[in-house]
Amino acid sequence: MRLLHLSDIHFRSPDCETLTTDRNQPYRTLLAQDAVELCREGGPVDAILVGGDIAFKGDPAEYGVARAWLLGLAHQCGCSPEGIYVVPGNHDIDRGVCAKSLTISIAQDAIAKASDDERESMMKRQLADGTLGQALFQPMAAYNEFAAGFDCSVYPELPFWIDEVELDMGVRLRLFGLTSTLISGLGGRDDGPGRLYLGRLQTVLNPEQDVVNLVLCHHPPLWFSDRDDTDDNINDRAKLQFFGHEHRQRCTPTPTYMRFQAGAVNPDVHERDWKPGYNLLDISVRGEGLNRTLDVRAFVRHFQKAPEMFVALRPDRFQEVWTHSMPLPHLPPLGEPAAKVEPIAPYPATAVAVAVHAAAAIAVPAELKPEVTMQGPSTRNLIFRFWDLSIAERRDIMLKLALIDVADLRVPEPELYKKAFKLAAARGLLAELASEIERVENSH
Repeated sequence: MRLLHLSDIHFRSPDCETLTTDRNQPYRTLLAQDAVELCREGGPVDAILVGGDIAFKGDPAEYGVARAWLLGLAHQCGCSPEGIYVVPGNHDIDRGVCAKSLTISIAQDAIAKASDDERESMMKRQLADGTLGQALFQPMAAYNEFAAGFDCSVYPELPFWIDEVELDMGVRLRLFGLTSTLISGLGGRDDGPGRLYLGRLQTVLNPEQDVVNLVLCHHPPLWFSDRDDTDDNINDRAKLQFFGHEHRQRCTPTPTYMRFQAGAVNPDVHERDWKPGYNLLDISVRGEGLNRTLDVRAFVRHFQKAPEMFVALRPDRFQEVWTHSMPLPHLPPLGEPAAKVEPIAPYPATAVAVAVHAAAAIAVPAELKPEVTMQGPSTRNLIFRFWDLSIAERRDIMLKLALIDVADLRVPEPELYKKAFKLAAARGLLAELASEIERVENSH
């Protein structure tokens, strides 16, 4: 499987809206050309991992340009649109929204100013509160609208996303997109390490058999007040780790995990160590039983001037490609897994909420459980196409299939329709949903 990792694109409005005068455009173009050249020999990209700071100030216009560029990059690299995964960064927060809302300030400060022992429970209480939970996500509303088409939106009930794909030889790759920006935008908490908060609820990362966990997050652990706990959990449970934010190109292989930091696609030209960068890597499983390994072959690329081009950041002076292997043992199951207990929903009982949790109690395949994102490219493609429809068309389809009701329309669209898709999967209505989307598409 081939992964393309990039971060900190910083589409800045109004400059990015006129490509002929956007001084950042040449670096994006050169990056795309370099990635395409690497793909000529190694094959197309299966997934593009975008590590946040897609926009510069959380402006909807910035996301319009970003979406077009990412789709173009995916097309050039042979990656389908549903292979794009995104997480928010601190520049995806609309600081104007933060500054105008006392509710946002109250919700963020309650978490930031809690003691170390109480911060986790405080975050859970804020997320469970109907008003304060929504306030934490209000500054990233434009990001969520953009991310919804890639099934990467986040909301109080599930502040991170999960997806799963087949890797090789019976091993699955489970991707976790973490939200590191829940208390960004106020109090100078973005200005230095150790002032943000991630929380243990985002780093459960259950280390299941025959599953390789992959973490995508904007901020590296150093930027969290719970940095030690976050670092330990991620290092122990995720063999593949991808971060951004620091605008430094780094690759750190260890015996049990491999960490990548992507230099910004578009760092500020006045930065001292200005050097755009990205990562392209191939991952595979080799061997059998206790001798299995997860093999990584990575191209760590950064920009050079005169002549302008992306070149290899070398592991040593004799080679351009980073290669690394990590043990991936297979242990036979000791017995049937214990029955899973579903948590009570910490959110208002709208029709969608009630139906989702009712469906969760029914004996359905694990991949259709509401708390797990739906598997496979076909469903992600369906979600991508659904978000290409108009607001009215999306609403009418979901109402027609009784996946939402009128009372649910007060819920933000990204949250509302993500839950509705899970409900459709639980009810076995994905085929009907696909037919309705196709009907509307054909009517255009």
